[in-house]
Amino acid sequence: MTSEESTRLSTTGITGPEPVSDIEPRVRLLLLGGFRLLHGGRAVVAPRGLQRSIALIGLRPGATRAQLAGLLWPEVSEERALSSLRTALWRLRRDPLCPMITAGDTVCLHPMVDLDVDELTRVAARVSQGGDPRPAAAVLAAARHDLLPGWYDDWVLVERERLRQLRLHLLDELARAHLRAGEHGEALQAALEAMAADPLRETPHRLVVETHLAEGNAYEALHAFSGYRDLLLRELQLEPSAAMCALINDVLAPIHAPA
Repeated sequence: MTSEESTRLSTTGITGPEPVSDIEPRVRLLLLGGFRLLHGGRAVVAPRGLQRSIALIGLRPGATRAQLAGLLWPEVSEERALSSLRTALWRLRRDPLCPMITAGDTVCLHPMVDLDVDELTRVAARVSQGGDPRPAAAVLAAARHDLLPGWYDDWVLVERERLRQLRLHLLDELARAHLRAGEHGEALQAALEAMAADPLRETPHRLVVETHLAEGNAYEALHAFSGYRDLLLRELQLEPSAAMCALINDVLAPIHAPA
């Protein structure tokens, strides 16, 4: 490659992997709570059409051009969708709002771009491998917002639900970790946050009951159980699971025992 070609490629905004200079401003792509793009901490406005392309490339790293085009423009022919994608990438080359790299037929964010969704995914992977979830509290707090609210593309809905489930299960693990450590206040906080995100899920309700019992607060445990049982009957005409009922049966056993 000639020096002229090297210079041209390095200024396109979509290039092969290159070292990131310490003096270059970091780019942050925030998708939780809405699309935001920050260059060195300063907000950058991106046209809505490019926002969709940037967001999808961030959420589907390494996707092929055909896959990206099909997801972004599912209602048109493959040829037309690929043409629209080429136009979007050309616009990003002219004004590199969000630097990217290409490798063969794939496109992904440049390493200098920090994606907020990746932070949640990394924490979830670490916890799934046995890591302590308690340091994840800050990431979970930032992830309480939905992915790209107001966007209803099929690929957004799928990713939104995936991230919601990741966060809920991380909150469950966080509550369990605090409970094992005897940190009952923190355990309740994590369980109640998971409960607020999805009131009909049993797991956080069960963790609340377990935490109250661990503290010796039988009344609070019974109150939490009764509240969930009433909610479940009212909304779904279902009863709590046998595992949850067993927690309360142990509390009620002395009351129901024959004199």
